[in-house]
Amino acid sequence: MIQLSVLYPAGDDATFDHDYYRDHHVPLAAKLWNPASYQVERGVDGPYAAALHLRFDSNEAMGDAMGGPGTAELQADVPNYTNITPVLQISEIVEA
Repeated sequence: MIQLSVLYPAGDDATFDHDYYRDHHVPLAAKLWNPASYQVERGVDGPYAAALHLRFDSNEAMGDAMGGPGTAELQADVPNYTNITPVLQISEIVEA
């Protein structure tokens, strides 16, 4: 299992509309990318204002999703909820 984490660093000039993100952007990402599962986080304390963790069955499934036509639509939607440039982290899920 591969996880793509989209992390939004907090900052003094950072803006983030959590309601829009939760109610519009994340459902759009789920529809366009079809991850196996996903989880949304709202930062309370720490270096990130928000995070989205999308799990895919394989690297190939993640690559197909990110390389598909829906990615441009998702990127165009970002200014609707934030001025933050996200940080991406790709991880292999290792369960004990």
